[in-house]
Amino acid sequence: MLFLVVLICAGAWFAWWWLVGRIEVSTDNAYVGGNVVQVSPQISGTVTRVFADDTQLVNAGDVLVRVDPTDYELQLSAAQAALADAVRSVRALYANTGQARATVAGRQADFRRARFELAAAQAAMDRAQSDLTRREALAARNFVSPENVQAARTALDAAIAQRDAARAAVAQGETAITAAGEQLRAAAGLVDRVSVVQHPRVLAAAEKVREAYLALRRTSILAPVSGYVARRSVQLGQRVAPGTALMALIPADQLWVDANFKEAQLEDVRIGQPVSLRSDLYGSSVTYHGRVVGLAMGTGSAFALLPAQNATGNWIKVVQRLPVRVSLDPGEIAEHPLRIGLSMLATIDTSDRSGDVLARSAERKGYETRVFDVSTDEADALIERIVADNLATERP
Repeated sequence: MLFLVVLICAGAWFAWWWLVGRIEVSTDNAYVGGNVVQVSPQISGTVTRVFADDTQLVNAGDVLVRVDPTDYELQLSAAQAALADAVRSVRALYANTGQARATVAGRQADFRRARFELAAAQAAMDRAQSDLTRREALAARNFVSPENVQAARTALDAAIAQRDAARAAVAQGETAITAAGEQLRAAAGLVDRVSVVQHPRVLAAAEKVREAYLALRRTSILAPVSGYVARRSVQLGQRVAPGTALMALIPADQLWVDANFKEAQLEDVRIGQPVSLRSDLYGSSVTYHGRVVGLAMGTGSAFALLPAQNATGNWIKVVQRLPVRVSLDPGEIAEHPLRIGLSMLATIDTSDRSGDVLARSAERKGYETRVFDVSTDEADALIERIVADNLATERP
């Protein structure tokens, strides 16, 4: 009878091992993991309001913290004034260009007048020279007095002096035209082939307005995702800076399980195999179903802050554990919510071994939020209004 009982137990154990034990691997070294989204400001300032506390559910886009906006309102006002000044300064540049063109035209007119005066002075000198020659010939025949000849010589000297003065005026006119042309090119180089609205100074001032507008909008710190608030550390009156951790958000639908299996258990584990999980929170009454989505590329000790140093004289072999990432069914999580860090019992069914040990394709699961995509339409409308108020007319 004893032999028969032992034989039956051995047969039952063998049947269990053949049907279940050899194709299943289990571990209770498994814990729920999830995304811990840090909430931090993009600007610095003093906290004036806190709208959420630990364990509260918030939706993506909800205001969580508000920073004192006074400084940023002043910066926006200063940027608007700078934009208005830039528009008026650029208008002055166009006016300077027109004045420089008028100056060039005036210098050219003066130059032409100087040339006419030089031609007249040259003709007067020629006449004086002819008059002197004629009188000297008459004086040689005693037809005119020496005083008459001397008067003609004096008139010739005066005509030569006027001719020289006219030549100097022409040279001065050429120099004035050159200088005026350089001034015109310098003035035109600041406004050439561009309108007031598209001028670089105006565009730079407009960007400052947009920056100030965005900074003012960022005084309201928004929830990047929907989730539950955890680890709130921000307090009223606290001075915060960009990157300061204010609180964390835990999306309840972005959970998984990291099951740490012994290295000897992973021979038949493949990506895509089904996994059954039980949580210590609900006990054996609730079973979760998931799938293997990947195996880590290193053991827990390899990624530890102080890795084990096995190259020593006193060495004892320690079985290593490798994390296996298991996905969870969203519907089951919604029916029986889990929390990050809860203990789980994971059992992998390795009967189907057709999958890969490591992923062979670069398929990636990403996360995205549109909360921080702030529209600048209001800022653009504000810029257009400031430009229109300070812009008289476009240059012809």
